[in-house]
Amino acid sequence: MEKDASEPDPSCQRNGVVGVQYGEFTDMLNDRIRYSVSLTESTLTIQSISSSPGRTKVVFNLTDCVGCRAYRGPDSADVGAYFTAYFYPFKRRWMSAGVARQRVEQCFRVALVQDPLANLREAERWARAIRDASVLQAPRRDGVVYAEVRRPCRVMILVNPHSGRAQALQLFTGHHQNHARELVRKADLSQWDALAIMSGDGLLFEVINGLMEREDWQEAIQTPLGILPGGSGNALAASVHHYSQSPPAWNEELLLSCGFMLCKGLVGSMDLVSIHLASRQRLFSFLSLAWGFVADVDIESEKYRHVGAIRFLMGALVRLASLRVYQGRLAYLPVMEAPKPPKGSITANHPPSTPQHPSLCSSLPCRLIPNISPNQNSRHNHNSTNSNHNTITNSSNNAITTNRPETQSNVKTRALEDSWLPGLDQPVPESWTVVKEEGFVLVLAIYQSHLAEDLWTVPSAMADDGVIHLFYVTAGISRPALLRLFLAMEKGGHLECGCPHLVYKKVKALRLEPISPQGMITVDGEMVEYGPVQAQIHPRLARLICG
Repeated sequence: MEKDASEPDPSCQRNGVVGVQYGEFTDMLNDRIRYSVSLTESTLTIQSISSSPGRTKVVFNLTDCVGCRAYRGPDSADVGAYFTAYFYPFKRRWMSAGVARQRVEQCFRVALVQDPLANLREAERWARAIRDASVLQAPRRDGVVYAEVRRPCRVMILVNPHSGRAQALQLFTGHHQNHARELVRKADLSQWDALAIMSGDGLLFEVINGLMEREDWQEAIQTPLGILPGGSGNALAASVHHYSQSPPAWNEELLLSCGFMLCKGLVGSMDLVSIHLASRQRLFSFLSLAWGFVADVDIESEKYRHVGAIRFLMGALVRLASLRVYQGRLAYLPVMEAPKPPKGSITANHPPSTPQHPSLCSSLPCRLIPNISPNQNSRHNHNSTNSNHNTITNSSNNAITTNRPETQSNVKTRALEDSWLPGLDQPVPESWTVVKEEGFVLVLAIYQSHLAEDLWTVPSAMADDGVIHLFYVTAGISRPALLRLFLAMEKGGHLECGCPHLVYKKVKALRLEPISPQGMITVDGEMVEYGPVQAQIHPRLARLICG
């Protein structure tokens, strides 16, 4: 008699913990081929019964599983049911070195009895067990388990219309600059479990700022964000791939890797940086703030966009030929390396891990990484409906206030407070470090591991490490030395070059005041107004589909 699919099989449990689940099934196309299938908490093992023992044994790691489904066959006379598991394991590349993820499907026919519904229940039991076991293999870091977007999930995908990879998808396509920003600012986000961006980094910049301009920004920014590389830079996509501890990947392999993580639906935290411009405009950044050589190459290479990622190499060679030195002042609030707290204690950056948004999680025993701003009360203080036009002044208690007239809407939705930043017209606090040099070739503040697919800028960075990684190169560096730095950056070795002109600091906030009358400043690769600018990190403010 067939057991109810919802009841666990007693033979599959030991001391109340699910152990090995075992079954024997036939091949989808040939009933004479039988397989024994064993499921543990970490692997799915398949072995042909009719062959010599050990010769046809295949073991799949459940971390490589993106799903499993059960279904009836197309023939109504077939009493059997089927379940198919989908894997993307690393396999050797064809005709090249290294490994890459490759799709593998494993399909089995269940025909234990003559009752079609009983066979379907058994197939569903296996599919559910494989899915649940694969989710429990979520990556763990510092004792924290990534949460899972609930399944089935509804994902809005926003696409750069110039991406050649978008043709076969049913998507929301951005038609003009800031279209995505406008879309997510007005969208009913309750209809979506996640937002995925298929583009370069510029479209995600629009999405994040659109979310932060909403009245319900506190809830909106918690919407999980996914990235599919479809641009020429793809820095966040390369960083997410790196965080998964996978072998290096580029082009189509990077797209496959990010698609795999999007299917897994595992959600971690991501830092955002609040940036204030001279015009009192406020932006939110997920990647970088650049001035000098990096910003020049990024913007000036736009004319070579049609050649893809090689545009940056072409732009760099052109800019090296006429290297510029910029005059300016730089100051920053350094990260103080605190001693590790006693085991089991609670710190501001690692509070108890409790689910903040259970609607986004499955019923599995997972938990979310909490999102903590520098001032825990700042999440309750917003200063306008459109947080992109806030101003900052320095008050006696070092709090940030606004000098715009407060309307009922402003009182209702105060913006996220930047508690470490004085007003741009005020001197930096004594706790800040002021850089003595005033001649710079470049200043780069970055908060991800990669600046581009092939530029591994911060080998130690994580998406939620709560740090701005500040690099600057002072005047006097030769063209060959600067070229060597960027070539070494391809493998993350630039910090070992021993270049006296390269300085690297971990900071929480910074201020840059250009003195040179002309130049370019970019935020996440997008040009912003030229002039004084300052920034502060907000740890774990957003959520990122990664793993």
